[in-house]
Amino acid sequence: MIPDLGKYAGTVLSAYGVSLVLIVALVLVSVWRARRVRAALDEVERRRKSA
Repeated sequence: MIPDLGKYAGTVLSAYGVSLVLIVALVLVSVWRARRVRAALDEVERRRKSA
């Protein structure tokens, strides 16, 4: 059930591909940053409890 894209098939499919790659990259960067922030917060809380 793939629509006939005619001469625009390459353009449309590459746009979908680039969009998918960018969305995956944003998700991965967000997860990576969240882990870094959580580790930093855990470190601050650990230092605060020991002081």
